[in-house]
Amino acid sequence: MLTTSTITHMLPAQDTERARHYYGDQLGLRQTETGPDGTCFFEAGSGHVIGLRPLPDTKPSENTALSFEVGDIASEVRDLESRGVHFADFDSGDLRTQDHIATMGNEKAAWFTDSEGNVLCLHQVMR
Repeated sequence: MLTTSTITHMLPAQDTERARHYYGDQLGLRQTETGPDGTCFFEAGSGHVIGLRPLPDTKPSENTALSFEVGDIASEVRDLESRGVHFADFDSGDLRTQDHIATMGNEKAAWFTDSEGNVLCLHQVMR
């Protein structure tokens, strides 16, 4: 049964109005509703939902909270940058970015933080 379930990715939001603006305006996701507890829900691809739950005293994880699989990562990075999204760059060990994109085997990835400090990622599988 779980293999056919819709998945909602819940992320903490210290300021839900700020997060709503970021996910709607900067990431370009469509808000579908606001729950009775103030959680803002956004469509995120085929059957997936992101919920931004108001948790003002919560610290975000330092690890990637969710990753969006995209078909053309370079194009997506440019588009998001034009909307004010700032990507992280790395140059240590095996992790090096060029134009904000790291190549790791048959996958490319780029990381950024949302308005609440949650680490998000774009990734492209090279087929």
